[in-house]
Amino acid sequence: MNEGETKRYSDSEIDLLIDDISVIAIEAIERAAAEAARAAALAALEREAAALAAQAVLRRDVERWKNETETAKKAGRMNTILAASFGLFGGLLFGAGGVMIIFGNK
Repeated sequence: MNEGETKRYSDSEIDLLIDDISVIAIEAIERAAAEAARAAALAALEREAAALAAQAVLRRDVERWKNETETAKKAGRMNTILAASFGLFGGLLFGAGGVMIIFGNK
């Protein structure tokens, strides 16, 4: 065959080339599908890890808020007891002072 001539392929050679190309294409598609499946699984794992991390932060925040609420309740009880005590003591002093003034003048 000379340089200027076109090579002629038989039908069986063309069929073999098509079969070879088809096999290579199917293998490439399968590799791409497997890679896409791995990427999807990795993305799902990353989302799950992010959700777990957010959940851990939320748990810490809830625990902190619960502790702050308990502390505020204790402080509120103590403030109530102190206010009642001062009120009672002040009322007694005021009442006793009033009685002394009223009965002290006679």
